[in-house]
Amino acid sequence: MRYTSLALVMLAALFWGISGAIAEILMDKGWNPLVISFYRGFVGFLFFFIWSLVKWRGEWIPSVRFSLWAVLAGIGVVGNFTFYFLSIEAASISVAVTLMYTAPVFVLFTVLVLGFERSTMSKWMSVLFVLFGIVLLTGAYEIDTVSATILGTAFGLASGLSYTLFIFGFKNASLIGNPRSTLTLAFLSFSIVLFILMDTKEALDVLTSEDIGWFALLGLLGAGISFFIYIIGLRRTPPTTASVVAMIEPVTASLIGILFLGNHLSLIQFVGMVIILVTITSLSLKQSA
Repeated sequence: MRYTSLALVMLAALFWGISGAIAEILMDKGWNPLVISFYRGFVGFLFFFIWSLVKWRGEWIPSVRFSLWAVLAGIGVVGNFTFYFLSIEAASISVAVTLMYTAPVFVLFTVLVLGFERSTMSKWMSVLFVLFGIVLLTGAYEIDTVSATILGTAFGLASGLSYTLFIFGFKNASLIGNPRSTLTLAFLSFSIVLFILMDTKEALDVLTSEDIGWFALLGLLGAGISFFIYIIGLRRTPPTTASVVAMIEPVTASLIGILFLGNHLSLIQFVGMVIILVTITSLSLKQSA
């Protein structure tokens, strides 16, 4: 069962990688990152809301504790997306990706302080190897070419902290209520926050644009299907393990970039990708044993 849960978390990360490639296509077309993020979450909200109406049998109302965790998860997703894009704007995509994926460090530190998990050398080594692989994959080791401002670094770390928040939010909410209700409430709060922050005129332009299909696909894969299977997998997966396994996302995004977007990987980037995959596979096998 644990192996199945890990596989679901990994599959969700694969979908996130695909959605990252779709977002890159939309940004290349000139769409604002916040608008792209809004539709990713809003389509996800519609997906779960309609599903809830179809499945509704008169049961409701969730507890205050459940609602709090679900809303915190939604806010965590908003922070993760928003701070990530701000970090790219203030520094570079290499810095932003590397700092966002410091999330396993924050998760591991949190669970150790709260006593949820036991500190082991293998966990720390897995986190360090994954971070090292991401540095190689993103090219963040090239000090001369990477722009890293104080503000960009702060935004990048904030995106990692937000990632941590949504992991714990979804983890705790999923243990109280069902995944469908959890995600409906989480993406409702997500949509409200981003609606306030984004350019509403540009958001309305999406509805009559030829790119609306891309936005729908982004929301379906990047929020609807992916987060549903993620939250099911998260129920039986320790937070630290889930955060490390989900690091397959940048690998997926890189592979899609190579296959469909004409991107290329250097030897060092390829080594970084292999390190990430080997570490995740090793950790998955160890946890499922």
